[in-house]
Amino acid sequence: MSLFVSVHVDEDRCRSGQPCAACITVCPVSIFRAQGGLAEVVEENEDECTLCDLCLQRCPSDAITIRTLYADETRTGATVIRTPGVTDRA
Repeated sequence: MSLFVSVHVDEDRCRSGQPCAACITVCPVSIFRAQGGLAEVVEENEDECTLCDLCLQRCPSDAITIRTLYADETRTGATVIRTPGVTDRA
């Protein structure tokens, strides 16, 4: 189980069953692997995520969501959504 980052691939949006490896090839820390022609999260590697957003930028179907568990921040596409009431720590 991840302590810092939760990465999710929406199977319904992941190219609707069409083979795609965009996030798999661009991820510098191997968060994703191919499973049945779609991307799947390698749970053991989730906390290695550097929040580079390369997978979010390359995913043609916006199927990836990254949530930082320590800041309760959600990233989808090129958007960062901060949870109300959670402040940044300096």
